[in-house]
Parts: sequence; C-alpha cells; structure tokens
Amino acid sequence: MNRQFGTTPTQEEWIAITSNNRSYDGKFIYAVTSTGICCRPSCKSRSPKFENVRIFQNIEAATEAGFKPCKRCKPSGLRIPDEEWVTQINDYIEQHFHEHITLDILADACHGSPYHLQRIYKKVTGNTPLDYIQHQRMEKAKLLLKTTDQKVEQIGRVVGFSNTPYFITLFKKFTGSTPRKYRYINGGIEK
Repeated sequence: MNRQFGTTPTQEEWIAITSNNRSYDGKFIYAVTSTGICCRPSCKSRSPKFENVRIFQNIEAATEAGFKPCKRCKPSGLRIPDEEWVTQINDYIEQHFHEHITLDILADACHGSPYHLQRIYKKVTGNTPLDYIQHQRMEKAKLLLKTTDQKVEQIGRVVGFSNTPYFITLFKKFTGSTPRKYRYINGGIEK
C-alpha cells in the first residue's frame, strides 16, 4: 500500500490513535486535514474526526504533503516555529470564530497546552487568542450589518454571542457605536 499521499486509517490504526497508544509510535504518523497538523499515535490531543485523518508512513511523507508537526507530541522531534503555530491558531479561529471557543478547546485543536499557547500567541502577536476571536466576530458583525437585513440579535448569534446585550456592549467598545447606529451610518439595510 502506497502511503506517500496518505490513506484512510485501518481499524487498528484508528484504535491506536483514539487510545493514544504509544506502542504504535514509529509505525505511522497521522495527519488531520481540518487542522493541517500531523501527530504521533500517542499524541494526547483531542481525538480528531475519523473522516479528517490521513495516515502516513513517516513524518517526512506527512510534511511533504503539507502537514505541520504537532507542537504537543513533536513527531519530527523538532518544534515548528512559533510564527507558523500562530498562523495555524489564527486559521482555526477564522474557521470557528462563531462557535464557543475556550483556551482549552483552542489548545486541543492546535495541539498544545493552554498555557503554552496563550504565552506564545501573546509573545508573537502582542495580543491574546481571545482578542483575535473577538476581532473576527466584530469584523463579521460589521459586514453583516452593512449587507443584510438581519436583526441585531440574529447577527450576534451568527457571530458567536448568545447574549445580545453583551454583543451590543462589546460591539460599541470595538467600533464606538451600537450595532444599530453602525448600520445606519454605513448605509446598511434596516429591518
């Protein structure tokens, strides 16, 4: 079987991944298409979805296919540069900003510890991951206010806020105006 481009895991490989079985380290590397990260079978990160996993014979094949080594289990024995890791973190945030994201969830998805992720992210960007999540949410809210007739409450939910007053308060903090006023000033569609 040619594993140069990755294959779907066998039942045995899948069990090794989901049970973090160290005895399979060195036998294969698994990559997660949704995160772009590759790991050892023993990696303690949250188990990926089966359909997102590709199996590679070794780390070289996985990195050649475009996957980056995990910061947690270090399948290559080397760390990826902090800037590349922050790019992976930002990519995840940009795809999931509308969901409930905690530091633990982000660390699991990006294969690191919460403390280390927060520290490296702040060192590289000068901000916290939460700052970037809120920035993404506000940018999407501004776009929706300008281009749709959705109610403010709906837009808040779409961008990840279940609490409308909190969304309005945060929006005003970021933009200097309430969502309704922002929509009016920017020629948005009022409903």
